[in-house]
Amino acid sequence: MKRTLLIAEDEEKMRRILEVNLQDQYRLLLAKDGEEALRIFKENEVNLLLTDMKMPEKDGLSLLHDVKRLRPEVPVILITAYGTIESAVNAMKEGATDYLLKPIKMEEVELVIQRALFQADLIDENRKLREEIKSLYGMDTIISKHPKMIEMMGIVHQVADSKATVLIEGESGTGKELVARGIHFNSQRAGFPFIVVNSSAIPRELLESELFGHEKGAFTGAGKRKIGSFELAHKGTLFLDEIGEMPKELQVKILRAIEGYRFMRVGGTEEIDVEVRLIAATHRDLKAAVEAGEFREDLFYRLHVVSIKLPPLRERKEDIPLLVSHFIGKHKKEVKDRPLEISEKALQTLENHLWPGNVRELENCILRAMLLARSNRIEVEDLPPEVRGEGGKAMVSVPRDSEELRRMKWQLRRKAENEVERAFLREALKRNKGNISKTALDVGMDRRQLQNLIRKHRIVVKEFKREL
Repeated sequence: MKRTLLIAEDEEKMRRILEVNLQDQYRLLLAKDGEEALRIFKENEVNLLLTDMKMPEKDGLSLLHDVKRLRPEVPVILITAYGTIESAVNAMKEGATDYLLKPIKMEEVELVIQRALFQADLIDENRKLREEIKSLYGMDTIISKHPKMIEMMGIVHQVADSKATVLIEGESGTGKELVARGIHFNSQRAGFPFIVVNSSAIPRELLESELFGHEKGAFTGAGKRKIGSFELAHKGTLFLDEIGEMPKELQVKILRAIEGYRFMRVGGTEEIDVEVRLIAATHRDLKAAVEAGEFREDLFYRLHVVSIKLPPLRERKEDIPLLVSHFIGKHKKEVKDRPLEISEKALQTLENHLWPGNVRELENCILRAMLLARSNRIEVEDLPPEVRGEGGKAMVSVPRDSEELRRMKWQLRRKAENEVERAFLREALKRNKGNISKTALDVGMDRRQLQNLIRKHRIVVKEFKREL
């Protein structure tokens, strides 16, 4: 479909030259002065305005102001004589996209038009992408009617535009990163980077470099300068996931960095200033970790400016029907011709499960059930054995004391988390034929974070590429 160009030019000969040369590529609307051009603009969907600077009644500059007031996204190109080039430059400061000098050359006209339309497309695509991201990570994507979750969403709206550090606490799979993204994308920082660092997924010896970057030659293998996550998140948000796993020797450096928002790269000699909003998350009880000497007290209080606690799914079971309906709707496009409803017995079975992997485990369970269902709806037999309460009870021994109870609960949570993560990765890679970039975009992770998770579970990506 041809783009629509509006040409405002009072010289008939010039209008004719432009018409003859551009009519094959574009749908043209012609106006002999600014007043006629403005009327045509109001009545049509115009993709670009090409206007002479000097015209009777309404000149090009006045037309530019009117067009930008009505539809600021439409690019405007001015045609001007050499003697008024200063006016054209001033017009660009007021919103014009480009200008052309008389006598014009058609090759230059075509190039400037193509460049202006391409730039407008990029701006429009960027705007749509921002809207899509906001719809993906807006707080309305958090499905809950539980009082604690509703209170949490209220806090998020209150703190989104502040600079306050936020600590999000909750078990694995409760949606800590989703809340962090919600804070970022509902703030004025939404147009700037959201950088994720998972402290438990990066080897200790690489974590400092990951956070602060390093200079060339700082250590063996440092062949070139690396920009760290603090620097990459400039003007945006840095999300430190699982900060409870941060080595103590790094905790003091994190504290110094967020107190003054200044740091040095590994092997560097100059301090770097950044303006960044910090959000941290952990599945651990950080206060207990402080009392046990495993986490710095000063860092804990620096992070604890605003605290958000996410309840586990087993404590908000009234949300399970809502979440099940949401996940069925979410995955119906990728699981075509599969059930879009669930039986009452299957739903009751889901409500009776303890969900050690929380919401993440529930979503994976629903996706699996949709893929494997034997009828037009999800039944109890389509659910995983562990959800149905089969094949696991006899394997769990009874703990003898509180310490063993704590250890066994941690082991079970970690096992469930690993199983869900593996299943999540395999399904995501399968959907995207092993393409890392597409998979990262699909699941809402950055490429580096996804690769770290793949390495953690030793998944062979080539297996999924064979399906191409």
